[in-house]
Amino acid sequence: MAETAIDYGAVFKALPGMVALLTPELVYADVNDEFVRVSGRSREQLIGKYLFDVFPDNPNNSAATGMRNLEASLYRVLATGERDTMALQRYDIEDPERPGEWQKRYWSPVNAPLLGPEGKVVLIVHRVEEVTELIRARAGSPGSRGSRARVLEAELYTRARELQELNERLRQAHSREREVALALQEAMLPAPRQVRNHPAAVRYRPAVGALNVCGDWYDLVDLVGGDRIGVAVGDVVGHGLAAAGVMGQLRSALSAASRVAAGPAQALDVLGRYAHVIDGAESATAVTTFIDCDRHVITYSSAGHPPPVLVHPDGRTEFLDQATDTPLDARPDPIPRPQAETTFQEGATLVLYTDGLIERRTEDIYTGLNRLAEALRKHRGQDPETLADTVLTDLLPPGGATDDTALIIVRL
Repeated sequence: MAETAIDYGAVFKALPGMVALLTPELVYADVNDEFVRVSGRSREQLIGKYLFDVFPDNPNNSAATGMRNLEASLYRVLATGERDTMALQRYDIEDPERPGEWQKRYWSPVNAPLLGPEGKVVLIVHRVEEVTELIRARAGSPGSRGSRARVLEAELYTRARELQELNERLRQAHSREREVALALQEAMLPAPRQVRNHPAAVRYRPAVGALNVCGDWYDLVDLVGGDRIGVAVGDVVGHGLAAAGVMGQLRSALSAASRVAAGPAQALDVLGRYAHVIDGAESATAVTTFIDCDRHVITYSSAGHPPPVLVHPDGRTEFLDQATDTPLDARPDPIPRPQAETTFQEGATLVLYTDGLIERRTEDIYTGLNRLAEALRKHRGQDPETLADTVLTDLLPPGGATDDTALIIVRL
């Protein structure tokens, strides 16, 4: 008897629960019929749209956390490649027929990865069980609970047991993972210190849901010949231990190259050639500055990285963006990179950072750059340690950023 071909597209559409497929950018790739029916949105309102543009938090509820919790869960799936089962969430949605009116909903989501041939997450299977009916039934009299409510209660009980088992495994693994992460971070990144006679502060924040290591890095080195120092930051695509391993190799290579290179452009030339032989260094970026404190000159070069900011004592902010080139591995046969110079007065502040500090999905990058410049200008009188904390408070979202962040501040 011949096997019957299964139309998996039709199966997906007919699944009895709400199921959506999300890209790694959290954009709807597909939804089944039940998702369309229960959400009250058409396929045209969903497919190709960013999840939190379609379903934002209720602006009338200042305590709403559903969006932030769901976002953290989805990024955990992307970072770990593992299924993430969420606790019951209140997540109000706007009535599609009455804009401005919000309906109180309760959801029980599960997010699972779909891995590609290389083991990377290519889609997230986002399954949602709406339990609003159950919550309302439990709030009413016992007699008001029908068969549907009992089914939902059983589903919720099963989900709670699954969460309990998952949390137990997480508790058992947490101390080991944290120990590995912290040891790796300590081994691969230099400790905060004063560079020659110049106070410096560094901050390192992994993305929400990641381990305490990430692909962002920084470096401070004493250069040969007078009062000269090198300050650099870089960014490897991805989060977690794999990105951290690549980060460690690139940081060490640039640190060594900076000590013998004639200038920052030559140091990045060397690093770019090295990046071509490292798996996972694709699209990595970096910016490095050589600071001559005797001449009061900063020479800099950037490989696809956001520009450093020089804050002058009078409050003027200067973006060092006159020597920006492609990411480290962009050219099979690298050509010499550009470099530029600027001058500074004693008491100026140099700030290097990674894109997690300034980039937001819903904003133009220049909005983040202007916000950073304003924060630095306003608080320029603070010492580097205090200023670093202030900048993170002013620029990072309260629940943490969805991208890794490194920040280094040097008082010249």
